[in-house]
Amino acid sequence: MDHTFVSALLLLLLVLDPFGSLPIFISVMRNVAPERRARVAVREVVIAFCVLALFMVGGQGFLSLMHLSERSLEVAGGVILLIIAIRMIFASGSEIYAAAEGQSREPFIFPLAVPLLAGPSAMATVLLLASRQPERLHEWVGALTVAMAISGVVLLAADRLRKLLGASMVSAIEKLMGLVLTAVAVEMILAGLKRYFFGT
Repeated sequence: MDHTFVSALLLLLLVLDPFGSLPIFISVMRNVAPERRARVAVREVVIAFCVLALFMVGGQGFLSLMHLSERSLEVAGGVILLIIAIRMIFASGSEIYAAAEGQSREPFIFPLAVPLLAGPSAMATVLLLASRQPERLHEWVGALTVAMAISGVVLLAADRLRKLLGASMVSAIEKLMGLVLTAVAVEMILAGLKRYFFGT
């Protein structure tokens, strides 16, 4: 399953799911002073980017160290994406990350950077992109940068978007993204199985 810059960007946006992250983001940031919210949001996005970039750059070395094949990673990544996609369709973002809602201190790394943005599905996706076509690593880093920037803008405008679109529209967008991500996950699993059985 080879990707272009655009398809990689769209895949990363689906995995990062900034619209689906709005409910939990708003809930967590409610305890942060209004004048610090933008700074905290930018900091968490940068941390998430660094985590994913590290996974992307060190992906091939990690696979070699763990003696993992690209085929197993493709199937495993597809399974993780499928689970996340199903949860996106049948649950809200606040239910997925319900354990984080009760905190009263300013968030640092958890739960916004990890796992809200740099979660298991995102880590598996960047690892797969880098290992599948390592010669195009600069394109994947560029796609990740753009995807994280878009996610950051969406999160910075969280309150305005919720008021503009309404909770029902945000939920509908999340479920639509979950549906598309389901198809992507199934395609990844089938591609991995095809390469395993037929070597193509």
